[in-house]
Amino acid sequence: MHTEIEIDVQGRTLQLEIAWVGNQEPTAPVMVFLHEGLGSVAMWKDFPDTLCRTLNMRGLVYSRPGYGASTPRAADEQWKVDFMHRQAQEILPALLSKLNIQNPWLFGHSDGGSIALLFAAHFPTVPSGVIAVAPHIMVEDISIDSIRVAREAYLQHKLRERLARYHRNVDSAFFGWNDIWLSAAFRNWNIAAEIAAIRCPLLAIQGAEDEYGSLQQIFGIRDKVPATQVVVLPACGHSPQRDQPEKLSAAVQQFMAQVS
Repeated sequence: MHTEIEIDVQGRTLQLEIAWVGNQEPTAPVMVFLHEGLGSVAMWKDFPDTLCRTLNMRGLVYSRPGYGASTPRAADEQWKVDFMHRQAQEILPALLSKLNIQNPWLFGHSDGGSIALLFAAHFPTVPSGVIAVAPHIMVEDISIDSIRVAREAYLQHKLRERLARYHRNVDSAFFGWNDIWLSAAFRNWNIAAEIAAIRCPLLAIQGAEDEYGSLQQIFGIRDKVPATQVVVLPACGHSPQRDQPEKLSAAVQQFMAQVS
């Protein structure tokens, strides 16, 4: 069931769209789902619920500010290079505090995977573990090329129409993400050094045919956090939860069974 809650961040009140899925027992362990750069609660579809029911966990899915039914980005608001740091160090902690969630598992996809990594690095004692799917720890040419293609599809083709089904203010969602990623200032963004502080169990998964990043993203994570378990999914693109949900779920189940 979708609902909305308010959080206070840096003197600003934000409304977040959230949904609880999976096992609804209040004592069940919680997995928090962090969506991609164009994602929202609705764009996850049934993957979080299916995975959490399989794992007997309670899932929290939310739309970041600017996405879904959450507070949209102001018309003149431009995201800054540290936008993922802000999500990890301000928005997510405020949400967890508001809902009194302690020691959650984090499941992040793409930008959401990067946010999960940053949260685990800056609050190393909080997460029970992190599953990072197609995360970014640096900017690559392949990423920029695909993001330019997405902009063309949004402006000239039907991507805007398709995304409008999932966002109350679709331009807020698209241009907040697309503008900062294509900016010159963002080209040197790199979090490899920061994530070395991660101490919790970590699974990094990526499709072998990811159009938004090379496999150096997940192998770079293991270079900095040697205990990281790495899984490469053959014949899979940037979104395993849509391309190969069964294989993604199986990898997560195996990882969590080993951790347990």
